[in-house]
Amino acid sequence: MDSRAEQSVGDTSKAQKSPPVHSTVPKASQTYKKPKQQPPIPPPIPNLAVFYGFLLVNALAAAFAPIQDSDEVFNYWEPTHYLNRGFGLQTWEYSPEYSIRSWLYIVLHAIVGKFGSILSSRPSFEFYFIRLALAAICAACETRLFSAICKTFNPRVGFMFGTIMAVSPGMFHASVAYLPSSFSMYTTMLGMAAFMDWRGGLKTSVGMMWFGIGAIVGWPFSGALIIPLLAEDLALSSIKGDVSEIIYRLLDGVVRSLLVLALQIAIDAFFYHKVTVVPWNIVVYNVFSGASRGPDIFGTEPWHFYLRNLSLNFNFWFLLALCAGPVLGLQFLFQGRSATKQSPIRSMVFTAPFYLWLAIFSSQAHKEERFMYPVYPFLALNAAIALHTTLAYIGSSDPAKLVGRIPAKLKLYLVSVVVLLAVDVSVARTIGMYSAYHAPLEVYRPLHANGLAGIEANVCLGKEWYRFPSSYFLPKGMRAKFIKSEFNGLLPGQFNEAKTGFGFFPGTWLIPPGMNDQNVEDTGKYVWDHEDFLCRLLILA
Repeated sequence: MDSRAEQSVGDTSKAQKSPPVHSTVPKASQTYKKPKQQPPIPPPIPNLAVFYGFLLVNALAAAFAPIQDSDEVFNYWEPTHYLNRGFGLQTWEYSPEYSIRSWLYIVLHAIVGKFGSILSSRPSFEFYFIRLALAAICAACETRLFSAICKTFNPRVGFMFGTIMAVSPGMFHASVAYLPSSFSMYTTMLGMAAFMDWRGGLKTSVGMMWFGIGAIVGWPFSGALIIPLLAEDLALSSIKGDVSEIIYRLLDGVVRSLLVLALQIAIDAFFYHKVTVVPWNIVVYNVFSGASRGPDIFGTEPWHFYLRNLSLNFNFWFLLALCAGPVLGLQFLFQGRSATKQSPIRSMVFTAPFYLWLAIFSSQAHKEERFMYPVYPFLALNAAIALHTTLAYIGSSDPAKLVGRIPAKLKLYLVSVVVLLAVDVSVARTIGMYSAYHAPLEVYRPLHANGLAGIEANVCLGKEWYRFPSSYFLPKGMRAKFIKSEFNGLLPGQFNEAKTGFGFFPGTWLIPPGMNDQNVEDTGKYVWDHEDFLCRLLILA
């Protein structure tokens, strides 16, 4: 812990004499006056240095993070491989009959991959090039939010937020995952920063745009995170009595989002050869499709699944995130002032989305780790606010309080031990994830050896087909196929590779055989004669 942390814990005599921080939100009985702009306190670390720090951590994730979810491979890496290299595995979601995956999201990554293929013809290079681009985008979003937190709340809150984001195992794989939920996490950070920073006026339309992009291009349900933030802006405008201004900002945000939706519809119409609204299709399937369809047919988990999962991915930080609301409430109740530059009420506004998201998805039967990705920045912010508020309390030197009688060095030592232990556990978990689950990214390397590379062959996958890291790891001439195993659900098929007379990317609009939205097995997806020439190589695990 640096000198700033020691001063904040041990030397609180100045803090005792400083005047209380008042909320910038006026009471309803007062005439609204624009808060006086004060020069921002510089962040504890320059933004450029913060960006490079995040980029370094995310680049390590890009190079070493295992693929956590088979959806990432079959719903995103494989369609990208089809666009850039002409073949790939196709899930039922990409059948024009159902069209619940947007090609706009794929195209954005395929363009990045094309630039990578200019530097090297190896498919795996394109894979890691896209991952590195995701690492850089995530680092830029993290830096933007870090800067906003330092200006809005407190530089120490920003420093803690950055630390949590950098060392947490959850961010190790979420930062570079090729998933809509990760994309929504990026836009969530930009939307949070827009709503958070009031310097220069309210940025409602900008915040709505970022959350809108995350919901439209990424994951529709991530739009729920905007509710508490938008409610604050509406309440503030109501207090000011400036209805026309908030209507203008709302319309501006809606128009920006609709322009993005129009672009998505146009791109999807090109690929699907029909007009469809993919975000609406996703909502309909997941919410209104009935008992025989929908997410529950793919497995359910108990209500406490996310409590256990987030405890693994964020350990001590998750506990702090849960305590943020009560800590702010107690701090306001007993001290009557905030430990940050914002009022307790405004601080609670930014802690609310985490609780809202956790409640919504804990109540759903079907649960997956990636569903939590969009809320990771809010979790880190909650934990940082809770820790900062706690440090402000235990740093008191008032002899009338029990905590004030504890020697400053002892308090610093105890705080340092807890924080360093949390960091160590996080790093150990990350290393454990790599050492235990990186094999799928390595097992296909022998196929590139002399004598195998370049031959025409099928690589057949058995019962652990879901660990396949994508066609990017197969040499030229090899294709992934499936053999019958214990799995009895619907496996991916192949994108149609027809060329002459079918125009561009016929696999995106020709209806594939054997697809359904009920996870019913299709035996046509199997290669049955795997003991003969149809399977040159067999990978069961």
